[in-house]
Amino acid sequence: MTVRTPAAHVDSWYSRSAHPAPAHPRLQGRETADVVVLGAGLTGLSAALELAQAGLSVIVVEARRVGWGASGRNGGQVIFGFGCEQPKIAAMVGPELSRRMFDWSIEGVRLVRERIATHGIDAGWRDGHAHVAIKPRHIDELKAWQDDLATHYGYALPWWDREQLRAQLDSPRYLGALFDPASGHLHPLNYTLGLARAAVAAGVRIFEHSPVVSLARGARPVLKTADGEAEGAFCVLAGNALVHGIAPELDDKIMPVGTYVGATAPLGEERARSLIRNGMAVADINWALDYFRLSQDHRLLFGGRASYSTVPPPNLAGTMQRRMTRVFPQLAGVKFEQVWGGLIDISLNRAPHWGRLGENVYFAQGFSGHGVAATGLAGRIVAEAIRGQSARLDAFAKIGHRNFPGGRAFRTPLLVAAMAWFKLRDALW
Repeated sequence: MTVRTPAAHVDSWYSRSAHPAPAHPRLQGRETADVVVLGAGLTGLSAALELAQAGLSVIVVEARRVGWGASGRNGGQVIFGFGCEQPKIAAMVGPELSRRMFDWSIEGVRLVRERIATHGIDAGWRDGHAHVAIKPRHIDELKAWQDDLATHYGYALPWWDREQLRAQLDSPRYLGALFDPASGHLHPLNYTLGLARAAVAAGVRIFEHSPVVSLARGARPVLKTADGEAEGAFCVLAGNALVHGIAPELDDKIMPVGTYVGATAPLGEERARSLIRNGMAVADINWALDYFRLSQDHRLLFGGRASYSTVPPPNLAGTMQRRMTRVFPQLAGVKFEQVWGGLIDISLNRAPHWGRLGENVYFAQGFSGHGVAATGLAGRIVAEAIRGQSARLDAFAKIGHRNFPGGRAFRTPLLVAAMAWFKLRDALW
């Protein structure tokens, strides 16, 4: 067995602390299966695992390495809901279906926990997540959200005032929090690698270093690479932000957005625990939000500073350090050992975009920053549809999605301008 080293991925704390994993061959020649999947990230592996457990043969074709994209680089927060607020989904599909979709999002969080337990995945899971308020209007927004969740979705969460929050989070920046004990956080790359191991054990064949150059549709779709072809009765497109041109009708429904995470040097167990005493993950509710958590080796993992141009901002490490010390002034002088980024896929309305093209090509994209839990749910729902149980996928297909304005030439500057407005609102209001 060939063992992959951390250097196989983009340099990050995740890749440096990743468990060794087997390398998979390139796709060469013609391979066939019941289902072929593009992308060995969380979406594709989740679908592949579900299908293999149901007795179908599955091939996964990956351009680089398992978990190379956003699945192995993200903030690691596993939370309920989707990228847009639930009332927005209710306005699009009605309150009854919105309630079911919310329950399914809870299933997505639960599924992560179940897979970790069932497959023995060492992903450093920790319980707890807090949405925190910076300004008085955030308190109003979070309490309105709390009421909506309890009243319409049966999901009651405790409110922590400033004193209660400060007992767990040693930051003067925040005024209160909505806390969810059932959400949590993990090491996303190790979780993705663990899903791959589970999928292979179930019979899935994974091919790495095999960029797909085209999809031939028809009675048996074919994923074509430079050196081979993978043919199946069904195809699943799970490349998200890193795929363009394979299914052109999907391209303008999502926008690649760069997001960034930094890892400090180890702080020591005592100092780290003094920052977040209960070990929860934290995120504010600004448009340009900060999110952070502690690592297993007692670092602070601090994320934020999204780029709608997909170009890393200048002096990224310095910017991230300034944002971190606004939250934790006691960390002034603490440097990031690593800062890395990746591309996530957002839809225009921030709602999930899952469905099918024709009778036998399925896709899931538009996770909009809520992907760690929602990807597992998407994989399960797509697998259900392939097996003839399409009710849940059909429900998500009821969500309307429009193209980003301006086409590929103008949508980036338009979104950069929009982002500037939201940042100004965060600062002034």
